[in-house]
Amino acid sequence: MAPRAGAPRWVRLLLDEMLPDAIAKQLRVRGHDAVAVTEIDELRGLSDRSILVAARDQGLAIVTENVRDFRALASAELEVGRRHPGLIFSSSRSFPRSSPQTIGRLVTALGRILDDPPAGDSFELWLQ
Repeated sequence: MAPRAGAPRWVRLLLDEMLPDAIAKQLRVRGHDAVAVTEIDELRGLSDRSILVAARDQGLAIVTENVRDFRALASAELEVGRRHPGLIFSSSRSFPRSSPQTIGRLVTALGRILDDPPAGDSFELWLQ
């Protein structure tokens, strides 16, 4: 059943393996629905395609730096009429993994999206 018009949208997140699980943990503390691939034994080490399928089946938007692969996989899904719950892209250039401030900055950026989620599914967003 689709949400009724004007109903608040709820986005659930799956953080790809390159992102620390501390981000998902901090988002949960703030009341958001987020989990990291590294927190789910069955997802660790799976192919990007398998991650996309698992995310789609569970209604989880994927947060990743892997734009090239996930954008191609999502496009292929759309071409055959399958929707996906969304992609949120970040980059190590904007959010350097070596910086101690990165986790907090990612939590803040993702929190903004989760507080005002995009309408519909199969969306693509860039974190800034």
